[in-house]
Amino acid sequence: MLKGVIFDMDGVIVDSEPIHRKAYQHLFEELSIEVSDCLYESFTGKTTLSICQTLCNHFHLKEKPETLVAIKRKHYNYLFDNDKRFQLIDGVLDLIKDYHTNGLTLVLGSSASMSNIERIFERFNLNPYFKSKFSGADLKASKPHPEIFLKAVQSTGFKIKECMVIEDSTNGMEAARAANIFCVGYKSKHSKNQDYSKADKVISDFKSIYYSRIHPLFECTT
Repeated sequence: MLKGVIFDMDGVIVDSEPIHRKAYQHLFEELSIEVSDCLYESFTGKTTLSICQTLCNHFHLKEKPETLVAIKRKHYNYLFDNDKRFQLIDGVLDLIKDYHTNGLTLVLGSSASMSNIERIFERFNLNPYFKSKFSGADLKASKPHPEIFLKAVQSTGFKIKECMVIEDSTNGMEAARAANIFCVGYKSKHSKNQDYSKADKVISDFKSIYYSRIHPLFECTT
C-alpha cells in the first residue's frame, strides 16, 4: 500500500532550471570558462557544492569550490527575487493537495540547500503539506548516492516498498533505484537528455499519477 511520497524539488515542484542556468552562466562568465551543454546536463540533480567541485577539477581553477558556491548563490538569489516568471510546475500543487487529502505522508528530498528549500516553501506556502524536508547539501553524499532518499523514507516511518519517489534527473532516478524505491520519472521540459529508463514509471502530466491512479500499483504491498 502506498503511504509515503518523496518529491524532488527543482524540475518537479518548481520551474527553477531557467534561473539556475542563468545563475551558472553568470558564474561561468566571471570565471571565464566555457561549459559544454553535455557537461552542464550532467549536473542535473547534484548539489551546488558537488557541481562546483567538478568545475574546479575540470578547469583546474585556483578558486575553492566554496567560493564558486557563494558566487552562484549570489546570482541565484538576485534572480529568485526579481524574475517574476519563477513559478510552480504546472499541476504539481493539485497533485500535492490530492496526495495530502488522501492521507499520504509527503517528504521533500532535494539537492538544493536548505536555505533555498525554505525560501521556496515559504514563497509558495508548501509547508502545510509536507512532514519533513531533506537537503542533499547537508548530507555526506550527493545524488546519485541513495542517502537522501533512505533518510527521507526513514522519516516517514514506513517501509521502502510503501514509498515512492518523483524525480526528473538521471542522478535522482539512479539514487531512487539504488535505494530500491519505486520511482516516477517526470519529463520536465527543462531537464534535457536525462535517462528515464532508470524510472519505474515515466510521466509528462501529473494527473496520470493522482492517488486514484497510482495507489493500485501498491495495493499488493504489505
